[in-house]
Amino acid sequence: MPLQPIPDLPAATIGFRASGTVTAEDYTQVLDPAIEAALRHQQPVNIVYVLGPDFDRYSLDAMWQDMKLARVPRSAWGRIALVTDHKTLGEAVHLFGFLIPAEVRVFPVSAESDALAWVG
Repeated sequence: MPLQPIPDLPAATIGFRASGTVTAEDYTQVLDPAIEAALRHQQPVNIVYVLGPDFDRYSLDAMWQDMKLARVPRSAWGRIALVTDHKTLGEAVHLFGFLIPAEVRVFPVSAESDALAWVG
């Protein structure tokens, strides 16, 4: 599965490592249930999302699923850390970060532990 949960994170923090091509099925089977479970803790949800060297791309249907996350209330989000060395993705987050309903930072893969500390 292209989305693998990062274990042993605090209750309102979820994390994932992406590899290969992420699809809508990955969202519905992995990401969405984890977000729903974290929201039950009644505190802002923090996310660590690692797009390492094995990550290839998002399918179009995965991008659509990602856009649907906007229906979650803004107050439900805490911090989002994107961990990647993919220059284009990092630049896109910086460019469109104002559309993301959370405080967002981009970290290089070498600083994954810093990203985990920042969200957590």
